[in-house]
Amino acid sequence: MATLRIPMRNIREILRLRLVARLSLRQIARSCQVSLGAVQRVVSRAEAATVDEARLTLLSDSQLNSLIYPPPESDTGAFQFPDCAYMHQELKRKGVTKQLLWDEYVVQFCERAYRYSQFCEHYRRWLKRQKRSMRQTHRAGEKCFIDYCGHTVPIINGDTGEIREAQIFVGVLGASNYTFAEATWSQKLPDWLGSHVRMFEFFGGVPEVAVPDNLRSGVSAACRYDPDLNPSYQQLAAHYDVAVIPARPYKPKDKSKAEVAVQIVERWILAALRKQRFFSLGELNGAIKELLKGLNHRPFKRLPGNRIEAFTALDQPQLRSLPKQRYAYVDVKRVKVNIDYHVQYRQHHYSVPHHCVGEVMELHASESLVTIYLQGNVLATHPRKHTPGTSTNALHMPERHQQHHKWSPERLEKWAQSIGVHTWQWVNAQLTNRAHPEQAYRVCLGLLSLSRDYPNDRLDAACAIANDAGLIRLKAIKNILINRRDQGTSVNQLDLTLPQQHANVRGAKHFQ
Repeated sequence: MATLRIPMRNIREILRLRLVARLSLRQIARSCQVSLGAVQRVVSRAEAATVDEARLTLLSDSQLNSLIYPPPESDTGAFQFPDCAYMHQELKRKGVTKQLLWDEYVVQFCERAYRYSQFCEHYRRWLKRQKRSMRQTHRAGEKCFIDYCGHTVPIINGDTGEIREAQIFVGVLGASNYTFAEATWSQKLPDWLGSHVRMFEFFGGVPEVAVPDNLRSGVSAACRYDPDLNPSYQQLAAHYDVAVIPARPYKPKDKSKAEVAVQIVERWILAALRKQRFFSLGELNGAIKELLKGLNHRPFKRLPGNRIEAFTALDQPQLRSLPKQRYAYVDVKRVKVNIDYHVQYRQHHYSVPHHCVGEVMELHASESLVTIYLQGNVLATHPRKHTPGTSTNALHMPERHQQHHKWSPERLEKWAQSIGVHTWQWVNAQLTNRAHPEQAYRVCLGLLSLSRDYPNDRLDAACAIANDAGLIRLKAIKNILINRRDQGTSVNQLDLTLPQQHANVRGAKHFQ
């Protein structure tokens, strides 16, 4: 049966009372509140190890412990402790498993080898001792930690009964643990940035640094050393003059404050709402807002006061002032100029100067304005359109396209009227009978350009003949003019009879 060990402090006290104070064993037992038998074992083992008053002061705790409680012989050589450092390096190799390493270990040490379960347990204990966690010190007003809860809250559509899951955004200040939480429909960029705006307004100021997780909406490319932020997230950071330092990938301790805040929000807010039914996002956020007040007023367990008191004393005086204007979401996209010198954003096309065809540009789309940048310079601006279509600035077009772009049905009809009423009737019929007036622009321009080769009266007469005959092809009017039918004659009506007697005409006698 194993001997019950006495704490080292009591061992030293027992030996001090025996060797220095010269008390009896019973007096020592009553003074140290241990059994008489335990006192006898400590004193007898100290005498066997020749521990006197002088040696007692020189021995360290570990040396004294090994003298009083020497390790049993079975512990010194029965089992071979595994080489955990070697195991750790080997497990990094592809295909190497603990089972394989244990098999090799058993072959090497045979009867002195641990069973597989103990072999793995020793390695787990060794691995746990290798981990280190640096204690973080948070200055007032310095950092805000941001994350989403893993749990969602269902919202029921009252009309259709459809259930949609709402995401829970959480932000916490480092020094005071003052916590913000709200529900959004998604974790996408507009909701992500909107939650930041409302969080800063909830705090009443802006911290120096925001520490988010590597969410795709905020970090385009996660990297331990040089992450790429989303351009819209960079704009928000510039607007509020806050530095964004994402946590390292797979390093939750970098944002341990956020991890704890998420856990607290899930326990004290989401768990409290688990039996309620919500039919709108606003209704859910109203319930979260009320419970959030209680959370921030809830007393700390190990510290004096609560979150709101700590916020008032620490973070609030150090936060930077909010900007005069609230941040408005701007969607930033990289776009390439098509051959028609337009770029596309959400099924609507916006023009840029025609010489930029093929260039890659940066498009910034706010709620009311679309701005297109080339190498940081504003190249074009357009009012934002929320429906499919095309917005074209005439100044962006080549000169020949500008000339074509200037034509309109009214201008074509006015030109036709200047030639004659029959010409106007033909042009008006072309514009009216097409599904879209622009489909008739070319044929009308082709007709009107004939006025350069023919007098207006002839062209108008040719259109009169075409109108009466129902001729709608430009080719038919050209034939009328070529054949001079507008003048009352044609090639078919000309006298084409030839003289029967002529020096150059052969008679019948030449063929006999």
